[in-house]
Amino acid sequence: MSLELIGIEKNYRGAKNGPAVQVLSNLNLSLDQGKTLAILGQSGSGKSTLLSLIAGLDRPDRGQVILDGQDLGGLGEKALSSYRASKLGIVFQQFHLLPHLSALENVSLPLELMGKPQAVEAAREQLAQVGLTHRLQHFPSQLSGGECQRVAIARALAVRPKLLLADEPTGNLDEKTGQSLSDLFFSLVEQQQMTLLLVTHNQELAKRCERSLFLFEGALHENLG
Repeated sequence: MSLELIGIEKNYRGAKNGPAVQVLSNLNLSLDQGKTLAILGQSGSGKSTLLSLIAGLDRPDRGQVILDGQDLGGLGEKALSSYRASKLGIVFQQFHLLPHLSALENVSLPLELMGKPQAVEAAREQLAQVGLTHRLQHFPSQLSGGECQRVAIARALAVRPKLLLADEPTGNLDEKTGQSLSDLFFSLVEQQQMTLLLVTHNQELAKRCERSLFLFEGALHENLG
C-alpha cells in the first residue's frame, strides 16, 4: 500500500481558550508500496498525532491523507472504520489488549468482526509465529510485557494489513526483550511484504528501516544538521 500526505496541518485548542497549539504544519510525505520508513522525534513532537491521522483515528485541519489513491477525507466514519480494519495494522506502545479476553481471543476478535472464515485458527497460527503457542488461553494480566507486545503484534498482523503503523513498538520493554521483539517484528514485516511506518525516538530501531526522517517543528526533515 502506498501512502501520500499532502500539506497536513493539525492544531489543538490551547488551555482555557488560549491560542491553538500547532502540532503539524504543511507536512508532506510519500511512501511507496513495500517500503519501510522510520520517523524519529522527541516526545511531544507530534509523532503519535501523525500516526493517528494516517490511521484515520483523527482528521487533519488541512491537507490530505491518501492511501492507495483513496483520500481518507472523502470517507464517512463507517467507511473509514471498515477501510482501517481491512487495510491497516496498528501496533501501539501501550498494547491496548482487552483485559477480559485471552491472547487467542484478542487476536481472533478483529478477524471475527471482519467476518473472516476460520478466524480462531488464523489467530492461533499468528500467535504461533510470535512464539506464544503455550500462552493462547492466558489473559493479559498473566503475561509479561514482552508477551503482551507479541500478542499486540500478532493482532496487527493477523488481518494481513497492507500498511503497518507502529508507535514505539519496543518502548516499554527492557533492552534484551526489545531486541528480540525487534528481530521478530522486522522478520514478519519482510515475510508479509508490508509497507511499514514506524515512529520512535530509538535511533537503533530506526536504522532497521530503509529510510528515516525527523519530525521537528511540525514538519519532516531528512536530517537536523
